Amino acid sequence: MHRFVLVARQAAARLCGRGPGGCRGGRTDMALRCAASLAAGRQPRGPRRGGAMRWSSAAKPSAVKINEKASREKILTLESMNPQVKAVEYAVRGPIVLKAGEIEKELRKGIKKPFTEVIKANIGDAHAMGQRPITFLRQVVALCTYPNLLDSPSFPEDAKERARRILQGCGGNSLGSYTASQGINCIREDVASYIERRDGGVPADPDNIYLTTGASDGISAILKILVSGGGKSRTGVMIPIPQYPLYSAAISELDAIQVNYYLDEENCWALNVNELRRALNEAKAYCNPKVLCIINPGNPTGQVQNRKCIEDVIHFAWEEKLFLLADEVYQDNVYSEGCQFHSFKKILYEMGPEYYNNVELASFHSTSKGYMGECGYRGGYMEVINLHPEIKGQLVKLLSVRLCPPVSGQAAMDIVVNPPVPGEESYAQFIKEKESVLNNLAKKAKLTEDMFNKIPGVHCNPLQGAMYAFPRIFIPSKAIEEAKAHKMAPDMFYCMKLLEETGICVVPGSGFGQREGTYHFSQGAHPGDEERARFAFADGGEGVCCGAADDAGCRQEDEEERGARFARTGGSGSCCCSGKCVFSYFITVYRIEFFSLCCKYFRQMILFGCVFK
Repeated sequence: MHRFVLVARQAAARLCGRGPGGCRGGRTDMALRCAASLAAGRQPRGPRRGGAMRWSSAAKPSAVKINEKASREKILTLESMNPQVKAVEYAVRGPIVLKAGEIEKELRKGIKKPFTEVIKANIGDAHAMGQRPITFLRQVVALCTYPNLLDSPSFPEDAKERARRILQGCGGNSLGSYTASQGINCIREDVASYIERRDGGVPADPDNIYLTTGASDGISAILKILVSGGGKSRTGVMIPIPQYPLYSAAISELDAIQVNYYLDEENCWALNVNELRRALNEAKAYCNPKVLCIINPGNPTGQVQNRKCIEDVIHFAWEEKLFLLADEVYQDNVYSEGCQFHSFKKILYEMGPEYYNNVELASFHSTSKGYMGECGYRGGYMEVINLHPEIKGQLVKLLSVRLCPPVSGQAAMDIVVNPPVPGEESYAQFIKEKESVLNNLAKKAKLTEDMFNKIPGVHCNPLQGAMYAFPRIFIPSKAIEEAKAHKMAPDMFYCMKLLEETGICVVPGSGFGQREGTYHFSQGAHPGDEERARFAFADGGEGVCCGAADDAGCRQEDEEERGARFARTGGSGSCCCSGKCVFSYFITVYRIEFFSLCCKYFRQMILFGCVFK
């Protein structure tokens, strides 16, 4: 073999027209390629003609045949990979979503399905579901991205002023430069000012603000720095069940211990301190619980915690010496009367210095939710208070590894916390757009709740806030047996059938966690556009009947009869109540696509009950 390589090198030298001393600089690469050709058993290139080398017809390379049996074993396999990564699960982009992608490809190929499109209700991506961007935010980001637009009269002065301020904080006045790992200083100052306004004057220090790649980046970073120990001293992280799968995924990746505490579904997903205490005491037998995660407003459950609940949680964390993580990305998404968002920091401050000076708290916000819905910019921040000075240095070091968060995302975050104010040129349009989005979200939340509670076999708690419904589904025992035969969780089985038969993509509750013996799924309640149906309830417009026999005006029919009618008509039969039921009313107020979604859900529940009863 060594002799063969030597021959190849000598051939390369001959092709250069030089001796063993080497080739002239510009010809080195060509010589090495020729040597490689000789080593592979191919003919070298022909002579130069007109200053260029070219292949003769006999010398053109052929495709290399690979003997797969002779290929060596892969270095990276399921057995050799990082076991913590293998343990990670992220339900909102799990098997159901992958199946939805396959179905979309089949639809594009013209393969016939009982539906013409996949409705992706699995993730809180408002813009993907039709929400329009807030004009002012996009104007500022556009100006930052292409500063020449600062000379254009098409942009308002208040947008230009914000863009100039952001650019002055960037190296070279360019959004394309790296920033400090903690984020652009002037944006951190704006975040601190926002927190002070939100919390009624509670002081906020920009030095405690860290800009992040969405809230997820901040949550993962804090967990990384918190997790330690081994065996029974391994860090335990208390998370709500149901939970946002980011938490269980991050805990698995870090090889920490997940400690579940259950929200009270019978009491609108309330958080009970007695349940926290139960979970903590049981966990002490096998780990060291030192982190308590709270999601408020709740994801995927949509509850909003009251002040008394937050006070109880803070007292519990103080008493048990737990580090508090407050996921508050839905703080602008509160809909129900009597509900109000209270930040953990504000309540902590108002409970007095014994708590405020001692409880360690990290709270998170994002551009992705609220009324902005700018998921793709990946903007976010975390505020961390009462952190040990030496740990602050360690946190900055950890964040420095990823250099800095996306600078366009930092700019977007600045507009979330520093929007137009009364008296500024853009205020009127901004407040109109903001209120439109939030009002639309509130309407859709109520619509979603009402829709599910009219469907046999489904119950949905009030959607007080956030962007999701987490209805409970009552699955027939035979369907549960069928699911087990397919080695699937019953709610996964239901959601897969729902996807395959209606095109609706939702996430099974088992991906979020739920009490044993209960089944749920998660669906986003998104704003969409404001397109209205062309016919109205007042005009006696015809529509598909939901078959909700409990509604006034509907004739009575049992589930089997109703299921048979839906099976015959494919879910689009004549209305049994002459358009007077609650689902026909939905047509009047909301766009027809949402009404169609209602009927698909209803049809699936009825048929599921008929098949598996």
